[in-house]
Amino acid sequence: MSELQDAIFRALSDPTRRGLFERLCRDGDTSVVGLLAGAGVSQPVVSKHLKVLKAAGLVRDRHEGRYTYYSAEREALRTLVDWTTEMTGFWHDRFDDLDNLLRRMDQ
Repeated sequence: MSELQDAIFRALSDPTRRGLFERLCRDGDTSVVGLLAGAGVSQPVVSKHLKVLKAAGLVRDRHEGRYTYYSAEREALRTLVDWTTEMTGFWHDRFDDLDNLLRRMDQ
């Protein structure tokens, strides 16, 4: 697994960060203040989680005056989609091998 994949998995392993990322995916550009509503955590905590998401390449920020807006980088999930596709193929092959072995054992 690559460092990028590790960073993305780590970032999304936290339910608060996952929730923030999902909100950004659904709602588009949002400020920290906008993300606070319904986050259930304080502004410093939201900012800390956004920093982790940004470091993993899952969000980007845009400064406008004194406000910073965050948006989801959905394409960053491509690496996870590729990994899960690879793993799906791996397990399908293993189950096919097991099925073939069981059929040979039944004969």
